[in-house]
Amino acid sequence: QVQLVESGGGLVQPGGSLRLSCVASGSIFSINAMGWYRQAPGKQREWVARITSGGLTNYADSVKGRFTISRDNAKNTVYLQMNSLKPEDTAVYYCNAFPRNNWPWGQGTQVTVSS
Repeated sequence: QVQLVESGGGLVQPGGSLRLSCVASGSIFSINAMGWYRQAPGKQREWVARITSGGLTNYADSVKGRFTISRDNAKNTVYLQMNSLKPEDTAVYYCNAFPRNNWPWGQGTQVTVSS
């Protein structure tokens, strides 16, 4: 069973930056496309970005040009560099396979953008 552990969240002012990390257990990480997702209070979880095993990336329109997803297969880790953060980016951020499969969600990492 794959386990996912997210980290790197925190409180940041509008316009600031954060880099999230997600470490996955299990040797199948390198063959899976991975995604970052987020869930804001009172809202459904939504997809933010994805990266294929070969490094191709796609982004939700709301974060395009501000967020960058990357991965290090040797470290079983996927990253999300978030720049020019806005208050509406406030959410708990999760990583998981993309598209979703039976991997359980991790605990997520809270990102709060506020002055």
